[in-house]
Amino acid sequence: MIATIELTGTNAVPENSTAVAMGLFDGVHLGHRAVISRAVSLAAEKSGVDSAVFTFETDTVTSKGSGGVECLITKDIKKEILSGLGVKYIYSPDFMNIKDLSAEEFTELVLCGKLSAKYVVCGEDFRFGKNASGNAELLDRLCRKRGIETVVVPPVKGENGERISSTAVRELIKSGRIAEANRMLGCRYFMRLPVAYGNRIGRTIHFPTINQYFPQKQIIPRFGVYAALAEIGGRVYKGVTNIGVKPTVGGVSSPLAETYIMDFSGNLYGENVKLSLVEFIRPEVKFDSVEMLKEQIEKDVKTALDILRDNA
Repeated sequence: MIATIELTGTNAVPENSTAVAMGLFDGVHLGHRAVISRAVSLAAEKSGVDSAVFTFETDTVTSKGSGGVECLITKDIKKEILSGLGVKYIYSPDFMNIKDLSAEEFTELVLCGKLSAKYVVCGEDFRFGKNASGNAELLDRLCRKRGIETVVVPPVKGENGERISSTAVRELIKSGRIAEANRMLGCRYFMRLPVAYGNRIGRTIHFPTINQYFPQKQIIPRFGVYAALAEIGGRVYKGVTNIGVKPTVGGVSSPLAETYIMDFSGNLYGENVKLSLVEFIRPEVKFDSVEMLKEQIEKDVKTALDILRDNA
């Protein structure tokens, strides 16, 4: 992983010309990765050219519905993934600061002025400029006048020929089809969230859990139980995660991820733990007693172990 340089909120500009991947990249799925990888490879092929990404902070985008866009990942995770893909520079301004620029202004001020672009890479459906008035064809014309080469990357298809998109990934996650979402993402869907205090009932039935609340605007997977993996101190542990509101024991006003981590003991309160969802096991259920809940957790652990044995 390279040391990615954040240009947002600074007067800094790249030292060299850049090959810029452009898009919201709200999930950094396989379609997004094709665009980003093309920019990274262009930078590697050309002398004096570095890779860069122009994107937006997902939770600031208001053009896709009055409520904005549900975040698949946090901005920190997006930066982490982009760094892992070899991106040297990231410029991700607030959408409100850019949305009223015309296509021409965007090209001049952002691509030329801020990013020193020599190459720009986007998907076929890329839109830019005020009211999303610009498309890939207009981008090519505007860039060509400034000596910038435009590369348009075709859509990436899934195993069944379906187009990979953030909308499709969101629908899969919200319906609990996490294994399918993972295939579109090109990695396991994960979150890195602080561990919060809970009611500590889990430890009384020999299944101590950690609780992690979802940030505002972040997508919440289908309520239910998942086979999961938790990364702690550089080691990966198998786990069972319940996403929901803990209906059997109550006392939860906001949805959260509650995870039993196998073969781990220790205090994680306040720590940021990476939690990856592997496969959906069953819907969330309200049991008539804590004892019935315990019996079901024992079954869920066995199911999760079988799943994780095949998904090491």
